[in-house]
Amino acid sequence: MPTIALVDDDRNILTSVSMALEAEGYRIQTYTDGVSALDGLKIAPVDLAILDIKMPRMDGMELLRRLRQKSELPVIFLTSKDDEIDELFGLKMGADDFIKKPFSQRLLVERVRAVLRRAASREPGAAPVESAKALERGQLVMDSERHTCTWGNRPVTLTVTEFLILQALAQRPGVVKSRNALMDAAYSDEIYVDDRTIDSHIKRLRKKFKAVDDSFDMIETLYGVGYRFREI
Repeated sequence: MPTIALVDDDRNILTSVSMALEAEGYRIQTYTDGVSALDGLKIAPVDLAILDIKMPRMDGMELLRRLRQKSELPVIFLTSKDDEIDELFGLKMGADDFIKKPFSQRLLVERVRAVLRRAASREPGAAPVESAKALERGQLVMDSERHTCTWGNRPVTLTVTEFLILQALAQRPGVVKSRNALMDAAYSDEIYVDDRTIDSHIKRLRKKFKAVDDSFDMIETLYGVGYRFREI
């Protein structure tokens, strides 16, 4: 079973959430702040991290920023804040999901399952989502089994959610995909997101491809309708 890192300065949450996830068969590593988690994850990598936002020494946002410098580890944020700015900022940084406190243990378990399912293509020996043939669209090559993406033979590192959104667009160039359609492609039924979540992922996709090729303009916005991958 997958190993999950749980990072929160509230020991009650560490205990209760650990018990709920261990009851489902997951292995749990707990940390009480971002600094100890960053050090611990270097020594003992995990399959998923659940991070509180407000923590001493290093908060969850800074921990995610540092993790993203070297890893696309799936991340779920726990937050007691109602401010949507935090959620949007976290999504822009590459968080896979948000859960607002207080939350039910059942909800958390379902979210964990959903994010791990979306990350399953990264795991060696995982059942392929599609056929082994890579998706090729001009300079874009996507291999869903290996979770790799290149543009002009240069690697572009994508989160699971970004990969699924881009794949949905690139499968049918020129066809407009609504935000709802992209939500369906990238998220399971247990997760509810709004339009701004998809917009944030599209912005990150564009930024990552422009870092490789400043002239990248293959993802088009049709205002009020959705997005499409430009026909070649």
